[in-house]
Parts: sequence; structure tokens; C-alpha cells
Amino acid sequence: MTEHYQLRCRECSRAWGNAPLASCEDCFSPLEVVYELDVVRRSFTPERIAQRPANIWRYAELLPVAPEDRSALPVGFTPLVESSRLGARLGSHSLYVKNDAVCFPTLSFKDRVVAVALAQARAFGFEVVACSSTGNLANAVAAQAVIHGLNAWIFVPADLEAAKVLGTTVYGARLVPIAGNYDHVNRLCAQIADRHRWGFVNVNLRPYYAEGSKTVGFEIAEQLGWRLPDNVVVPMAGGSLITKIHKAFAELAALGVVEPRPVKFFGAQASGCSPISTAVKQNQERIQPQKPVTIARSLAIGNPADGYYALRMIRSSGGWAEDASDPEIVAGIRTLAETEGIFTETAGGVTVATAQELFRQGRLRPDETTVLCITGNGLKTTDALAGEFAASPAIEPRLAAFEAYLGEVTVPVQGD
Repeated sequence: MTEHYQLRCRECSRAWGNAPLASCEDCFSPLEVVYELDVVRRSFTPERIAQRPANIWRYAELLPVAPEDRSALPVGFTPLVESSRLGARLGSHSLYVKNDAVCFPTLSFKDRVVAVALAQARAFGFEVVACSSTGNLANAVAAQAVIHGLNAWIFVPADLEAAKVLGTTVYGARLVPIAGNYDHVNRLCAQIADRHRWGFVNVNLRPYYAEGSKTVGFEIAEQLGWRLPDNVVVPMAGGSLITKIHKAFAELAALGVVEPRPVKFFGAQASGCSPISTAVKQNQERIQPQKPVTIARSLAIGNPADGYYALRMIRSSGGWAEDASDPEIVAGIRTLAETEGIFTETAGGVTVATAQELFRQGRLRPDETTVLCITGNGLKTTDALAGEFAASPAIEPRLAAFEAYLGEVTVPVQGD
């Protein structure tokens, strides 16, 4: 079957076919995947999609993967949760949470991008796959490499959360801690990719990897009844996810699957690593790199690869960007858990805290439909909550001891 997609330069528009290539060899700008939408239109309809399995491959025509290269893992199609309790707390009458804290198999949205990247790695004949990661990507590459029968090398900052280290090594991947932050790790991986014939999912496979993020946008539209929301709030590290959700909406509109309408995009960052939100708020034209100092390590990318495109897209949509301090991030984690029963990692705390500020500023309006993107599970970053909850002393296994304890607690207890 002739491929209906190819790489094209974002700036000069030169086409590059399909190859493990991330930047244009003419102008050195990043490449992205483009599709022949007239070919896609024939089979990409809501009726046909509804008959397909509940995973990312239900949108196969808009993903750069041949059928024979896909894994059988049911990645994606996570819940879109109508969140009235959280909405009441933040000041919204129409709030939804896109909950990738339960994405299969490693509990973050990175499972989506890796499913696409590793399928393409196999198509290109790689036997070794690798990545630079702040944790979630490491977990996803390690787990899915097993399914594809690929060897995995994972490069991470040495101070990565213990749960994410364990969630990588348990799959048998080779983990290489680097004495530096993510930007140091990523620079080293770019050098290794030039030397070795390895498939680095976020280096030489990056254009394909990034396409997996679009499935978050496809699912939001489908789960809203094939309509687009008014607002989307997205956590930003490298800046790719927010741009790809925008691309997903644009492709659906171009195909006539959804009614075209303006959607405002709002970026969320940690105050200790906020190069994109700083550029938005200070009306800068370029991203100024920062040195990360934040508990939100999954967002701690001081020199974001897609920062310029995220900045440009946020502005063109009429959106905005904000950032949250470490205490606000922890409060955001607790707020989401206490209202909707969703335990998110620190990136999700950033999203909730930022959304709260955006509602306070009036940039998000109560009667508009707003979707908050929760990208990872709280079990990965439990160290961020250390000291937040005091342990209760044990009581004797006697009714009298319980009744005495009941008289001491201040939280109301409902009787039978």
C-alpha cells in the first residue's frame, strides 16, 4: 500500500518522504508528518470509527504507522471525566478532565507517543530504541520495547523520582543516569544518535513520536460527541503536546468530522521551569532557556524543543499561559484527588493550579466548555507529597478504643 503521509519541513515546506529524520537538511527546521486528507476522507468517518477497538489505532488513517507494524497493546482511549465537583471549586459550569493517569500500559500519555514511535522504529529496521526522558517516556519506551522485541536504552537525569526509575528498570531496559538536567541528557542523546544506528524516539524518530499526541485531541472531540471544546489547558514540557492537540482539531475540521470553531489553548508550566509561559506573559518572540528548579520533574525542560511553535499557537488561538509554584502544584494534586478521585502526578497538579488561576483572571469563563489534560499518575511522584499527611497513631482493636478515637477526630462522621 502506498503511504498517504510523509515528512515535511515546518518552515520551507520541502518534503522528505519517510525516514528517521527530525530536521530539514536545507534549512535545519523541524519536520512534521503531513497527510493526503483526500485519501483519509474515504474511511475516516464517525460511523466507522465507532466500530473500531477502543485504542489509538481507531484513528489509524491520521497516524503514520502501517497496519503490520502496530502492536496489539490497547493504548489510549482514556476517560473524559465530567468534573462538576472540581468545576465548583474552580468556578466552572462545564469542566472536563481528560484522564491519562490511567493510560495503558504505564499510566501516562507518553504511552501514546511511544506506540507510534516504536511501530515506526520497527518499520525502519531498528533493533535498539532509546530516549532521553524525565520519567514517563522512560517507562513507556521500556515497557513497549518488550512487546516489539527491541532492546531499550534509557537516558535520564540522575535525580529522577525513584518510582519512575523502578518503572523503567523492571522491564529490563538499560537505564543510564546522567549527572545533569534534562537538557544535558537530551544533548548527549542527540550526539549518540549521530554515532549509533539507534532509534531515539524523541530525536531521529521525533516527528512520528509527536503524532501520537494527536490522539488526545481526537479522543476529546469524539468523547464530546464529535464537537470541539471552547478551551483546553495542557501542561507543557517540550511544548509538543499542546501543538499536536491543536493539529488534531484542525485535521478533524478539515475532514468535516467536527464543526470548525475557535478553540483557545492554555499552557501550564511550573514556576521553577517556565520558559514558554514566561515568553507568553512577557510578550517575547523567542524562548529564553531556563535552569529547572521544580518538583514537577516531568515538565522540567529548560530549553523546550517545540517551545517556539507552542508560543505561536497559544497566541494565535487567543489563549494564554500561566505557571504554578511548588506549593500550588501540591495543592492542585490534592484538589483533583479530593474532588474527582483522580490521583495525578506533579504535572497534573500544575494543570489544575494553573486552571484555577486562569479562572480567577477571567481568561477561562464559567459557561465555556473547558478540558483539563491530566497526563500522568500520582503513584509516579509520591515523593512530592512527603510530609503532607501525618500518620494516625494505631488504636487497640476494641470498640471502646474506637469510640474514644471517634470522639477526638474533628472530621464529621456520618452515622448509619
